[in-house]
Amino acid sequence: MREKNGDNLIPEVDEKIPFSKLWIFSLQHVMSMCAGAVAVPIMIGGAAGLEHLEIVFLISAGLFMAGIGTLIQGYGMKNIAGAKIPVIEGTSFAAVSGILAIIAGAHGDKHLAMTTVFGSVIISGLFCFIIAPVFGKLIKFFPKIVTGTIVLVIGISIMPVGIKWITGGVAKPASVQEVELSLTVLVITLLLFKYIKGIWNSAAILFSIVIGTVLSMALGMADFSQVKDVGWFSLNVPLKFGMPTFNVSAIISMILIMLVLMTESVGNMIAIHEITDKDITEQNIRRGLAGDGISTFLAGIFNTFPITPFAQNTGLIGLINIKSRFVGIYAGIILLVLSFIPKFAAVMGAIPKPVLGGVGFAMFGMVLVGGIKTLSKVKFDGTKNSVIVAVSIGLSMIPLANLTFYENFPAWVQTIFHSGITTGSISAVLLNIFFNVLGNKNIEEKSSSNEIEEIYISNESLEINN
Repeated sequence: MREKNGDNLIPEVDEKIPFSKLWIFSLQHVMSMCAGAVAVPIMIGGAAGLEHLEIVFLISAGLFMAGIGTLIQGYGMKNIAGAKIPVIEGTSFAAVSGILAIIAGAHGDKHLAMTTVFGSVIISGLFCFIIAPVFGKLIKFFPKIVTGTIVLVIGISIMPVGIKWITGGVAKPASVQEVELSLTVLVITLLLFKYIKGIWNSAAILFSIVIGTVLSMALGMADFSQVKDVGWFSLNVPLKFGMPTFNVSAIISMILIMLVLMTESVGNMIAIHEITDKDITEQNIRRGLAGDGISTFLAGIFNTFPITPFAQNTGLIGLINIKSRFVGIYAGIILLVLSFIPKFAAVMGAIPKPVLGGVGFAMFGMVLVGGIKTLSKVKFDGTKNSVIVAVSIGLSMIPLANLTFYENFPAWVQTIFHSGITTGSISAVLLNIFFNVLGNKNIEEKSSSNEIEEIYISNESLEINN
């Protein structure tokens, strides 16, 4: 909690930071998420057969809706949408495989491919908004043993993304030069965290990316040659590729993907609530998912893909320990402004992935640490909670260890379980119900007793400190 005017205490998540400090924290979040925001439209645009300038437009469109989604979550839309937490939104990696399948069904017609994708995105966003209250009510099945496990699973599941960045974003043998650059950036990051103080310490990730990019240019590992061909201004025209095509098969596929994204979104929002010490309530989860639904609905109109929280930024919040939602709000404004500058999108796309891999260890690792901190508050002795964590993590590792594990299963199984985060989340919820809820008639009584005990211990500690 932070003091305001010497009397009232306000949560750190609602703290208003002076703009002289706020802008650098917000810019750091933008720089940290841009690699992911750029990668998704590049992969999808390339699969659809779009030309270079069309792909740059897709990148700008993604930044535009990332800004809108982030503003909705940070600022809120009264009681309709927005969790009012420092969540940074963007186009989700988890939707890529399903979108590529939809594109393949267009048989080389790139405009049909894109309009079919956007049509399914529009409907899936509407579906997410409508079903958000149902997901919100499920929060009672998310005690700390579940939330801690989910956050831990998210950290484990996204770590391979940072590792693949070292080798250019794909799984292949690393070159000596790539490893040297990534490790150098990691060392720079650690040195900055140790030796620089105050506001600049909290901006260590941003400085590491900038220094790493300059270093990569000196080593001849950065290619900015295509940046000069891109203009300075563009407008995200709605339905640029034509009126949306509403294909039933594509819509069903995207709705299944949206259910997966909603599960991951809940996990990220829970993680941010834990990091910022904000109560996890049904209302906050409902409004957060409704915000994702609105953003995704608009994303289909404004030429981009499903919008959900970015896990790397969740880790960054814990790493720099700046919890104010106004950092997210200003990051949203920056993303909106940058979306009108395609030259920036081209520059972000040209930052060497090994640079981002170097800072990825710290960012993604902090998500994992957040899960460990939450689980440290859980009672393991005399319970089956250790089984819940062990089995959930084990199941979440299946798609990480073997990408083809589910290939012989129906398409809907592949869509849902190809994500380790979804698998681990579902497992944690079901196992908690099995071990801690079913047959336990005194569960509410025990919960109340534990809460009273925690309050008593907190008060006793307070008296001792005073």
